[in-house]
Amino acid sequence: MVHDARVSEILSLVVADGGQDASLPVRLSVRCLSALPVSGVGVALMTDDGPSGVVLAATDGRARHLEELQFALGEGPCVEASRSGRPVLQPDLLATGPARWPGFAAAALDARISAIFAFPLQVGAIRVGVLDLYRDTPGQLETAELADALAFADAATVVVLHLQDTDGSGGHPALAGPIDSRAEIHQATGMIAVQLGVGLAEALLRLRAHAYAGGRPVADVAADVVNRRLRFDDSASGGERQ
Repeated sequence: MVHDARVSEILSLVVADGGQDASLPVRLSVRCLSALPVSGVGVALMTDDGPSGVVLAATDGRARHLEELQFALGEGPCVEASRSGRPVLQPDLLATGPARWPGFAAAALDARISAIFAFPLQVGAIRVGVLDLYRDTPGQLETAELADALAFADAATVVVLHLQDTDGSGGHPALAGPIDSRAEIHQATGMIAVQLGVGLAEALLRLRAHAYAGGRPVADVAADVVNRRLRFDDSASGGERQ
């Protein structure tokens, strides 16, 4: 599928960018900024209760401020996108934003932001974050641009689910460790792709999401798949088939 191919391409570019000073979310945000007609990009973690207050990446200070503001206010497109599980497309913030998000819209307009597009990062009911696109000028994303934004959102979901817990605070075990090159995870990804009839990027996302939902390391879940203790079933969104 074209979409799967684009997600795989984005992930390959993000990993290939390298650089010790740039995390995976930062690299993805920079790629997104260069690929789409937007002025800023932000990636923030979310929970079932809303914004976690953790901004993983922002392409400039203004984008970071707006991400943090939505956490502080508990309102805004990223909050709404995460809660609804659907993209929130606001092509003219001045026209409808103040009635929808009074506090946030006022601050965003003061920062000369005219359009915002928020995309939830999730697999099934699992909420992991939001990709926010900010633009100085009003206007809709064109069809092809929207499709590319959705591909970046899927790629961002994969990146978030691969994040390393570098602060030693005992974060979720599924987020521990960098993108893993071990053969067993690659083998499990291939098996899941066959079982679900999806691309490798989607299969890897499903593997990470299952680990995240169960609070287990990805390597352990991969071992279950390879040893046929766990089979992914599309109707269960990556659940165990008895």
